[in-house]
Amino acid sequence: MSAATPFSALRLAPVLPGLCVGVLTMLFGFGLGGLFGLNEDIIKDRLSADAAAVLATAYGNDEAKAKPVVEKSWAYMQRAHLHAGSLGTVAVALSVVLVLLGTAAGTARVLSLGLGAGSFGYSLFWMLAGFRAPGLGGTGAAKESLEWLAMPSAGLVMLGTVSVLVLLVRAMLRGDGSADTAR
Repeated sequence: MSAATPFSALRLAPVLPGLCVGVLTMLFGFGLGGLFGLNEDIIKDRLSADAAAVLATAYGNDEAKAKPVVEKSWAYMQRAHLHAGSLGTVAVALSVVLVLLGTAAGTARVLSLGLGAGSFGYSLFWMLAGFRAPGLGGTGAAKESLEWLAMPSAGLVMLGTVSVLVLLVRAMLRGDGSADTAR
């Protein structure tokens, strides 16, 4: 590829940090999938043991109350795997869209990094919530304890996605295919 092509190293430079975090997020999701495939019973046993450790205090010695929390915790971990794969892919794809639109370097860097960091953070939130829930006595308590991670992470992904949409619409209305001519 020549230096004038849209994917030259110079054009990609501003979004490289965001691309790296997006790819890292995808790898996190793939890794979780492999980990789950190899260790599902071990993980479920740990979740059950965490619930058993607080059975008296968190569940009133009622194993029937702990069982759905353990099951939902496992579902949260699976959700982490799925979110990491999809949101990491979205971060990478939207970062490339920013380059294709010719978005100003600073804007592209901030949006790409926000998309990548938000994607990783939100995936990590579901993983941590899954691990915490049995020991806290419920998934609600686990999610609440990690709100500090979930809210900004989800916000970064939403804000980044909406921003890319705005840039796409701007480029479409201009008719020249560029989102931002200021560099």
